[in-house]
Amino acid sequence: MKDVKISDAELIRSYAGGNEQAFSRLMTRYEHKLYGYIMNRVKDPHLAQDIFQEVFIKVIDTIKFKRYNEEGRFGAWLMRIAHNMIIDHFRRQKRQKNQYDTEEFSVFDILPDNSTAEHQLMRHQTIDRMKKLIDELPPEQQRVLKMRIYENIPFKDIAEICDISINTALGRMRYALINLRKLMKKYNLDLSD
Repeated sequence: MKDVKISDAELIRSYAGGNEQAFSRLMTRYEHKLYGYIMNRVKDPHLAQDIFQEVFIKVIDTIKFKRYNEEGRFGAWLMRIAHNMIIDHFRRQKRQKNQYDTEEFSVFDILPDNSTAEHQLMRHQTIDRMKKLIDELPPEQQRVLKMRIYENIPFKDIAEICDISINTALGRMRYALINLRKLMKKYNLDLSD
């Protein structure tokens, strides 16, 4: 693809104006360098892919909500975001003993698991309520969320399976999480119980 004539700033403005292809071109420009940077630091392809996707979700949010500040080069900003996310990951890992579990890991494993029967009942009720909330999401958001969380499918593959752009897949995941938070607030569901 010949896009050397179009600057990053022009692509960003075009994407902010609604041109989804502009973001795809930006991503294509930086995906190998960014992934290589992340992989070089975390040494785990699955983790590198997760952080890579988180970086682009943050980039999408920042540009779409008109918070991107063209104070410097886009590539350097991208690497800075990745660097910060890598640091955040290692900080979280220090605080959590079981950062990555086996293939049987469930998103609900992060819920507190107290030994009393009452706490076990509350935990199961919370999980059931959470699953019902997920079922209230729009079908396209549900599908992306379930593929990502339950099946651990990378966003690139989700986009291919759903026949949508990676940007759309990332956006659907983002909105699914936003809508889940709203539903949790609406139904007064607190995962820390």
